[in-house]
Amino acid sequence: MVNTVNAGDLTWVLLSSSLVMLMTPAVGLFYGGMVRRKNVLSTIMLSFTALILITLQWVLFGYSLSFGPDIGHWIGSLDWFGLNNVSRELPAEYAPTIPHLAFMLFQMKFAIIAPALISGAFVERIRFSGYIVFLLLWSTLVYDPVAHWVWGVGGWLRDLGALDFAGGTVIHVTAGASALAVALVIRKRKGYGRISMEPGNVLLTLLGAILLWFGWFGFNGGSALAASGLAVHAIVVTNVATAAAALMWMILGWRRSRPSVIEAATGAVAGLVAITPACGYIDIFSAIITGVVASIVAYTCIRLRNAWKIDESLDVWACHGMAGTWGALATGLFASKAINPAGADGWLHGNPKLFFVQLISVVVATAFSFSMTYLIAKLINHYGQLSVGLAEEEVGLDISQHGEELSMVL
Repeated sequence: MVNTVNAGDLTWVLLSSSLVMLMTPAVGLFYGGMVRRKNVLSTIMLSFTALILITLQWVLFGYSLSFGPDIGHWIGSLDWFGLNNVSRELPAEYAPTIPHLAFMLFQMKFAIIAPALISGAFVERIRFSGYIVFLLLWSTLVYDPVAHWVWGVGGWLRDLGALDFAGGTVIHVTAGASALAVALVIRKRKGYGRISMEPGNVLLTLLGAILLWFGWFGFNGGSALAASGLAVHAIVVTNVATAAAALMWMILGWRRSRPSVIEAATGAVAGLVAITPACGYIDIFSAIITGVVASIVAYTCIRLRNAWKIDESLDVWACHGMAGTWGALATGLFASKAINPAGADGWLHGNPKLFFVQLISVVVATAFSFSMTYLIAKLINHYGQLSVGLAEEEVGLDISQHGEELSMVL
């Protein structure tokens, strides 16, 4: 049977691509509200720069390395360099009812947001030129190989049976592990642990979280690659898990003090992260459990990071790396072929093997991402300079890196 373009599927994937694109500036707003006022513009600019640079990296060679014809189960070839041979024909092995260019476009938005997430680890002290080099190296040497392993036809983790519906391992585990690696290389912010570094604008963070929640429907629902019942299911469990995680984090914070807006927003993001790999495979009640546990895991990891005195500014490791790890493992526990026949049953449905495959995938992604990112950051620091000078940090990165300052009252 010859596959043909399904107009409904194509419309949904194009809409989802737009929703996911919205998430990158939403990350900028979410992070921008948590830094001091003198660094708001520079923080948002980090996400906007990812949108610019990775778009070009992706169409030139990133997509080919991630999804192109397999080389040894480790990386894609450069046969699709510059989108050569990526036409309007249907890529049956990836998405049988939409044009190849539409699939490429959707995956581009994932490749863009992954390094933007890492930026939360080094805001308020990153040199902009060093960040540009980091973006290009990280996307090419970390994101593209892991995407091929998990999602690319012939990728070894895909062949092993690893499940990652919308990027829990590929995006969030890699970003979280990489954030921790960079934080261990780059110097701490001036006065870290001694002076107050309170969020400059909580409203920006809340708006960013709301936009992320909205955009995530395209992130997870769009990963069905069809206007289907599975897309609906993915969106419903995404909403449920996010609400459960936000409520759980609010309760955890309330026990110590008062229900914090920042903490509720952070809990929502942790829930979004955790449900991402699982949303196309687990049921409603499993989604609630996934969201609740995600907040407990991330909340605990933030307290550990503070105890270790690591200046990983906005807790990317805890909220993305560790919540994403839990989400991948939850997939191994709760997945059911009754939800998605193309998936697999998890441990609680009689297949413990899937849990251990998921465990292997997160251990490998964490170890590879951490070690490769540590090396990238060390090289940039050796041959250039990863962080700004103390005087530049003192005046603020908005002025020292971009020659502009926030003039409107937020």
